[in-house]
Amino acid sequence: MELIIPKERTEELETQGKAEVLRELEPLVDVLMEDHLKKRRLWFSSDFLPADEQNDEDDERFLKKLRERARGMTDATRVAVALNLLTEEGLPHFHRLLSNYLGNDSAWQKWNFMWTAEEDRHGVIIHDYARDARLFKARHVEMMQYAYQEAGFTPAWDRDPYRVFVYTTLQERATQYSHQNTGKLAGEYEPLIKKILMQVAADEAKHFNFYRKVFKAILEIDPNRALQSALAVMPSIEMPGVSMPDFKEMADVVRRAGIYGPWDYKQIVEEAIEFWNLEVLDGLNEAGRKAQEKILAIPDRLKKVAEYVERRTARKSFSFDFIYGRVFAME
Repeated sequence: MELIIPKERTEELETQGKAEVLRELEPLVDVLMEDHLKKRRLWFSSDFLPADEQNDEDDERFLKKLRERARGMTDATRVAVALNLLTEEGLPHFHRLLSNYLGNDSAWQKWNFMWTAEEDRHGVIIHDYARDARLFKARHVEMMQYAYQEAGFTPAWDRDPYRVFVYTTLQERATQYSHQNTGKLAGEYEPLIKKILMQVAADEAKHFNFYRKVFKAILEIDPNRALQSALAVMPSIEMPGVSMPDFKEMADVVRRAGIYGPWDYKQIVEEAIEFWNLEVLDGLNEAGRKAQEKILAIPDRLKKVAEYVERRTARKSFSFDFIYGRVFAME
């Protein structure tokens, strides 16, 4: 009599096996955390923006000049800052995704708590800046923040611990690009937001470095299943803010502004393929070889997507409630 194992049970056993590999990697996590802490410089919103009960006259003059400079910021730049702010508000979703598999009283749990604390400052400082600079109609942005968190973020891959680390590698790099390039654009009008976003981008770079090293270690232990997990994520990552109101229109503004778009994602994927040595990975079974072959073909597909988007792009007008419904056009 043939034993038939239900699909749900098979997926559960698969997840348990992958979680066991993560437990084997705890000594590496300790080493990576120690290295991370040596390079980290803790900073807080109050290091950039005076906010004490007893602000002196210089502090008040500082805030007044900040608002005067910020008035010159274009609406497209304001949209980019808003999207960066709202994306950072997805932190609870990612804490949950990571904690699903990392267990209690472990090196993984310590990392997740520390990473969450470090990431929390990102949303705080951009929100504080936006309020002090009077960039938006505040309640509309706050409503978008609430809607995003209430909608949750439950991607199809969230039951696969390996996919979580592929996604965080790519997503941390993408947010680094977005903060860094928004900072450069906004800095033409207001230098403080450039300084802030460069600091946030530096954090994202450190987190990206952690996650890509973790997945490289997973590949060394369990390459066949790791490649299949990578293949499920790499062709096109769904950014965490996809459930927020006006996300697609805001992302289109960011792409047209040259901050982040398909060409950037292609570069991120190519970088990951090179760092993980996917082209020369050998000793694979049939499923692993097929996944490897498909992954190596992804950059060409992404190139075609980027070229298609460019060809289809025409001048377009945008309007968002959080900047009072003003209409602006972009090529």
